[in-house]
Amino acid sequence: MPPLNLKNRPALLNLRQPLTSIFIKNLFGNISFVVLLNLLVKPLWLVLENKVQNQIGHKAFGTFAALFSFTFLFTALSDLGIYHYFTKQTAATPSFMKVHLPIILPFKTLISFVFPFIMVLAGWLIGYRLPELYYLVLIGFVFTFTQFTLFLRGVLQAHQLFNLDSVMSVLERFLLLFLVGVLLYYGITLETFVYARLASVLLAFGILYFIFRRTFGAFPAKWQPRQFMQLVKLSFPFAVINLVYGINEKIDMVMLERLATSQEAGIYAGAYRWVDAVMMYVWTVLPIFFAKFARHQREPQEQQKLLHFGQVMVSVPLIFVSVFVFFYGEKLFWQFSNSSAAEMQVMLLNLKILFANVLVHGFFAIYSTVLTSSNWEVTVSKLVAVSIVVNVMLNFIFIPVYGSLAASCNTFISAALVSGGYLWLLQPKIGIAVPIWLILKLALSTAALVAIFYGLSLLSGNWWLNTILAGLALLGLLLITQVVRIADLKANLFSSKN
Repeated sequence: MPPLNLKNRPALLNLRQPLTSIFIKNLFGNISFVVLLNLLVKPLWLVLENKVQNQIGHKAFGTFAALFSFTFLFTALSDLGIYHYFTKQTAATPSFMKVHLPIILPFKTLISFVFPFIMVLAGWLIGYRLPELYYLVLIGFVFTFTQFTLFLRGVLQAHQLFNLDSVMSVLERFLLLFLVGVLLYYGITLETFVYARLASVLLAFGILYFIFRRTFGAFPAKWQPRQFMQLVKLSFPFAVINLVYGINEKIDMVMLERLATSQEAGIYAGAYRWVDAVMMYVWTVLPIFFAKFARHQREPQEQQKLLHFGQVMVSVPLIFVSVFVFFYGEKLFWQFSNSSAAEMQVMLLNLKILFANVLVHGFFAIYSTVLTSSNWEVTVSKLVAVSIVVNVMLNFIFIPVYGSLAASCNTFISAALVSGGYLWLLQPKIGIAVPIWLILKLALSTAALVAIFYGLSLLSGNWWLNTILAGLALLGLLLITQVVRIADLKANLFSSKN
């Protein structure tokens, strides 16, 4: 089968097309498709992973969570920022891929195989010993193939092949569902769980690589160290931002296991899993907006429209889920039959604090995306680095005393700090006005939703009925406050005009 002729795709005919109603309609369709796929796969994975933790125990799972988070801290070393830089440049200029991909692939392959052994050395330096180091090398390979998969998916995103990318985004988790389901039936251990993670990543990478070759053709490797180092220099700001984001997101789990206990880390992981699940929606949607912002980076008016749309798409689902957790978070822990009442209470309190952090990200994560896609990666990295310093200092002080609750509170404080910085940078750096009225309307809708949930909880103890009614009420609030306007829905989503 010959390589796909991308020149025939209408979305690529005009790289500077205006943000018209058909553009928004297509973007909404892309996002809806990826969200649907995630809704089909991710909830099942949550159920299985809860069952895994319930079977192997908080201590064993806490060890895995700490090792996984420790590896996540250094994923920038397995990619060097190439994924984001390559996606951004290819989205703006599709011919960039043909010239530079043959140079990148051989070096990226080499880095990918070296990375797990770097992680083993780093783990040994901070005190890990066998069998933790054995698990660490396996998890290192999980991450290195995950990063390679993300890189290939970035090419799909850059060419606006979002539906194909959406399928690839859930493939690994779909395979993992099957493998872990089999293990749970026959009896699962920490070791076999790690094997399943590695096997699913390898299978997903192999399938994606096959599709990539059939779609784009072959790219014979070119060993050109000088040109590669030039690319790494240009991608370095993205490597820095990936490093600081990784530290910002996962440092708490590592510090909990080191400063407290694996048991405490496991309890935190039980709550944080739901944060990861919800935030996966954000990390799935934002790469689509990253590619769109990059394509229109010299068109502030188009970016302003896209920002408004992105703010609503990211914020609204996270507002609803966060308020639900505040009232009915205990419903998410029904599988932990082997946990004590005290452990359940701590997990629930962690969950509520962490979802305050999710709510902050729901309001402001889109601003990080527009900044990084507009050549302000280093500035954003410095801002995130400041929040990391604050978080780590607070962790050292409070984790030995308050354990996982301290980690949750410190995560919220650092998220609020960095989000304020995004808003402060937006206007001066890229000339886009902060949509103050939109943020205020969303905040008002959030406060009203809290009141609605509270009122419904007084009238009825049926949590699922209250949740449905609150969801319908939120939709009404969005229409009343004109966060979502019927005229825009008709023009942008249901119009068939080009």
